[in-house]
Amino acid sequence: MRITRRLEFDSGHRIPDHQSQCRHLHGHRYAIEITLRGEIIRQAGSPLNGMVMDFSDIKTLARRNLVDVWDHAFLVWRGDTALLSFLESLPGHKTVVLDRVPTAENLAAAAFDLLDPVYRDTYGNHLRLEQVRLYETPNCWADALRGELRQD
Repeated sequence: MRITRRLEFDSGHRIPDHQSQCRHLHGHRYAIEITLRGEIIRQAGSPLNGMVMDFSDIKTLARRNLVDVWDHAFLVWRGDTALLSFLESLPGHKTVVLDRVPTAENLAAAAFDLLDPVYRDTYGNHLRLEQVRLYETPNCWADALRGELRQD
């Protein structure tokens, strides 16, 4: 069985080598969909009976490990040294330094990498992160799927 939880957050970024507007500093209202796969729990009397995972637990873990970290932060590639230097000069600025250019594709893959160990077999029902879908805009998104990423 697969289940999905959607959350939203705001972040800034830039794509330094882009040939159009995305090379400039800007922000997005991102949405992230976290899809988990696992067996339905069948334990009479358990508050989890009939579930793969409680949707509120999916939200809590995603917020703690990703959403609260990226929300209202500037996501910057380690190689964008001029921007990184500028952001580091701002006292108390919320900056997340990434090992990749913060495109929708790379952010989806980074989110998958961060969340994969968080959900792994949480309830003993063979739970696994199956997919992360990251919306950069309502019309543009990237999917990071198990089996298609370099760590698989």
